[in-house]
Amino acid sequence: MIQTALLLSLSMIAPAPTADPIPVYVLAGQSNMEGKARVEVMERQLLDEATAARYAHLRDGDEWLVRDDVVIDFLNRRGPLTVGFGSPDRIGPELGFGQVVGDHHDEPVLIIKTAWGGRSLWRDFRSPGAGLPEDEVIDELLERQRKRRPETTREEVVASFGATYRSMLEEIRATLDDSKALFPGKRRELELRGFVWFQGWNDMIDARATAEYAENMAHFIRDVREHLEAPELPFVIGQFGVGGEAASHPKHLRFKEAQIAPASLPEFEGNVAVVRTDAHWDTEAQEVFDRGWKENLEEWNRVGSDRPYHYLGSPRTMLGVGEAFGEAVLELNRAASKKQKRRR
Repeated sequence: MIQTALLLSLSMIAPAPTADPIPVYVLAGQSNMEGKARVEVMERQLLDEATAARYAHLRDGDEWLVRDDVVIDFLNRRGPLTVGFGSPDRIGPELGFGQVVGDHHDEPVLIIKTAWGGRSLWRDFRSPGAGLPEDEVIDELLERQRKRRPETTREEVVASFGATYRSMLEEIRATLDDSKALFPGKRRELELRGFVWFQGWNDMIDARATAEYAENMAHFIRDVREHLEAPELPFVIGQFGVGGEAASHPKHLRFKEAQIAPASLPEFEGNVAVVRTDAHWDTEAQEVFDRGWKENLEEWNRVGSDRPYHYLGSPRTMLGVGEAFGEAVLELNRAASKKQKRRR
């Protein structure tokens, strides 16, 4: 079992730190946490009076703002937060999130982003508390995979359950262990302040995964807290929002209900929050997409850059979602602080 200390010293030879710890936030999930909104769309919207103001706080003169008080580590990329920390040349929720938490804290902030496209909670991110599916399910998957790769073993199928969960924890640990490189010269501790989860498509399209999602999500939250040794770590669930508030597909609605169910459990009261990402759906980008993005390419290139399952590649959506994640996790921290004061 991978264990990651909640507080890590930045220097083995440094005296005990006297300054406040550096807050650490984890952003985890699949492709939409990676981020698929093209920076070039933001640049076009900067030239439009109707949208330019949305990005004013992200500009430093004629360049994109680089925040030296917010450091981000996203797999093989790390550095001061600016545009481009989504998929290559794109943004995800990290940009809006980093502005909110960066403005809130007087201390530097570390964001650890761990996200991989095409993953499910049912299989890839499945945490130890959920256990393995029944033998019949394993056998079914083995038979299916052997049709594509005859040498597949049962052990390989079993090992695939939770593989991304383990990679996520390894990535968090590696980043925390390398904190001296992230904050050179700072004799400060790191303190986990929140975990944000934005994932869902692969479970939504699978009826079995949707049916088990609420239970698996509850196990995921418990296990993350145990493995990071943070029993009440504030946890934010980004609810599936493809299609916006008007979406009515039965699969979407069932899945959205499954996603929010864990937040109503007594053990998660006040320490787990849900953010409705459908509230940030870009209706203008949707309208152009529906009319035919290829037939209206010039107009489309000013509003979107991807398919609906990637939130239309809308930078306005990604910014709004990230900001909402930031506000939600800060509110959970405020609630936790009040709770601690009452205990005293």
